[in-house]
Amino acid sequence: MLDHNAALRPKTGASDDERVIKLAVLAVGGQGGGVLADWITDVAERNGYIAQSTSVAGVAQRTGATIYYIEMARDTGRLPVFALSPSQGDVDILIAAELMEAGRAIIRGFVTPERTTLITSSHRIAAVSEKIEPGDGRASSEKVHATAEAAAKRFIAFDMEKIAADNGTMISASLLGALAGSGALPFTRESYEQAIGAGGRGVKASLAAFGAACDRARGIAAAPTSEKAAKPAAEPKSTAKVSGPETLLKGWQQLAARVAALPEPARDVTERGLKKVVDYQDIAYGGEYLDRLDKAIPLDDAERGYALSIAAAKHLANAMCYDDMIRVADLKTRSTRDKRVRKEVGVKEGSVLQVTEYFHPRIEEFCGTMPARLGSYIESRPELAAFLDRRINRGRHIRTDSFSGFAMLWFIGGLRRWRRRLLRHKVEVEHLEQWYQLALSNARQDYALATEILNCRRLIKGYSDTHVRAQSKFDRVLSALPMLKGRDDAADWLRRLREAALKDEKGDMLDGALKTVATLGR
Repeated sequence: MLDHNAALRPKTGASDDERVIKLAVLAVGGQGGGVLADWITDVAERNGYIAQSTSVAGVAQRTGATIYYIEMARDTGRLPVFALSPSQGDVDILIAAELMEAGRAIIRGFVTPERTTLITSSHRIAAVSEKIEPGDGRASSEKVHATAEAAAKRFIAFDMEKIAADNGTMISASLLGALAGSGALPFTRESYEQAIGAGGRGVKASLAAFGAACDRARGIAAAPTSEKAAKPAAEPKSTAKVSGPETLLKGWQQLAARVAALPEPARDVTERGLKKVVDYQDIAYGGEYLDRLDKAIPLDDAERGYALSIAAAKHLANAMCYDDMIRVADLKTRSTRDKRVRKEVGVKEGSVLQVTEYFHPRIEEFCGTMPARLGSYIESRPELAAFLDRRINRGRHIRTDSFSGFAMLWFIGGLRRWRRRLLRHKVEVEHLEQWYQLALSNARQDYALATEILNCRRLIKGYSDTHVRAQSKFDRVLSALPMLKGRDDAADWLRRLREAALKDEKGDMLDGALKTVATLGR
């Protein structure tokens, strides 16, 4: 039988009665870290231990983790001396509610290979530093997993957030289940369940998540001892079915049949793109998406892995789903968003949630929501545009929990049925067609260059000023095409320019890269 407590015994030879078990929980706002700490403390006290729980608050929700620190020792009649916060190299069990928090705990020295059992959910919450990166700023989850395996005595990780969501509760319940299943504490499963039951609210859902996570962690903990750690198993893909009115379902099935007829390597990304485009506009818009993609398929083949078609499927969908006032208003008034916000903030059932949205439209966004001819008329007259901009270009705080605020955004979001007639749509379609035709026209002469032209579309993103800056970078990168055409390394150079544009917001690296390209033909 495995001795789960061996990792907790200090080298000093202290007896079990004298040993202080030290446990830290890292959780961000809305994850129930305080509830988890209370449960663990309750479990310890139910089993004849004295426990102390403290917390050090992070910066704010989603930007800094609160550290809940618990020390416990068997009640021998003599009060132990407990510390108020964790120390480097002196933590027996560390629980992280998100993968990158586990990584930060390792960096801070709370995890050691001789001592610490590291339990973490494998899901990700993007940090602020990752979100502000112009390109793909996500840190590598694989590197964190590898580092955790080397840094901890035992490493247990799987998607505990999904288990909690599937059972309609908070991640604190599945984190407690993982702790129980790990065997890192000398307590029975029943005592953990009793602590949850004492809460009185949401007990059934919490126990279900606890049980699922406990069984999952127990399977990992019981793995052969020759394995340093167990990697998280792949989560099954979603099998959610499409539902809706029969006429729309028939149209969707026709589009799905067209996707099924595509070459196998391009099907998955095309299906994702199709769902995004149809959600953004309608079934007919999904047909336009596939019509455009059909122009790339004949230029491709299996020998090249259908890289051109895959890039076209991905970036056409993003280009057709541009951000405008209509899109922003539509997303902010969806019922799914209200549910998500309530869950993240941790609003209790029956409580009122007040939500204030901030909008700062410019004259360009205002004209973009007008019929194409009227919007163009205003933009072509600088004095009129400036007059209107002085009255429009200011920040607005809109309470979407009020009838008037919600109705205003709901009305703007409802304009999407007329989107094809509006100025912004006309401008975006013209830009899309120029970029797409430019890529396809180069496919036969330089397949790799055509693929990179398609990939340059990832430079364009955002809304308002962000979109303007992004499109400026896109235009500057493609301005190098005349200098690159005909070169064997044209595709590689275009890729370098795109990566330079993504790495800094000001564009200094792109300026340097463009100067280098300008010297190539000399």
